[in-house]
Amino acid sequence: MDNSSPDVRIAFFGDSYTAGVGDPSALGWVGRVLARARTTGWNLTGYNLGVRRETTPDIQRRFIPEALPRLRDGDVFGVVVGSGINDTTVASGCRRATIADTVAALDQILDDAAAAHWSVLVIGPALIDDPQQNERIEELSQVLGKRCADRGALYVEIAASLIGDEDWMSEVASIDGAHPGASGYSRLSELIWPVFLHWLTGLQAGTATR
Repeated sequence: MDNSSPDVRIAFFGDSYTAGVGDPSALGWVGRVLARARTTGWNLTGYNLGVRRETTPDIQRRFIPEALPRLRDGDVFGVVVGSGINDTTVASGCRRATIADTVAALDQILDDAAAAHWSVLVIGPALIDDPQQNERIEELSQVLGKRCADRGALYVEIAASLIGDEDWMSEVASIDGAHPGASGYSRLSELIWPVFLHWLTGLQAGTATR
């Protein structure tokens, strides 16, 4: 690691996937991406702020209070937000967050981040072992991708990349039906890494999309 490089601080907001639930190595995709960045020379501090069962509106409500103390120091700042699976869950006959609720929450996060001069990278939701919910996840992912494009935010499409991936589905089904294990999180990190690196490079150069 080059200690003369800018001090980069990244806050990772999300749900159980951000927290790495199901991974016996406790790394999840966040830990893997952070380790890869550090071994390639980035002077990077990452804060994992994943909370199990949270929807995008839940994350939006805690976004500023939790981000401010973590992105207070350093030279370069950014926020990664990954959510959506819990939004599509049906509980007591009702969807936990409508598409409109999710988009409104994402818009508020992007607005708050822009006001604080933080660039945002958005990670789309993954597929689980529930075909009906996966239809809702795929629809939401497409909506989020379009919204991010309209807002000028980078988006990592996960759901579409996992359609027909038998290894992913088998692993999720073998654990708890909702989370992958170590190999699944490694797969996610491979999907996320190229966009994350592009975004990170833009952050340091001061050209990242905000």
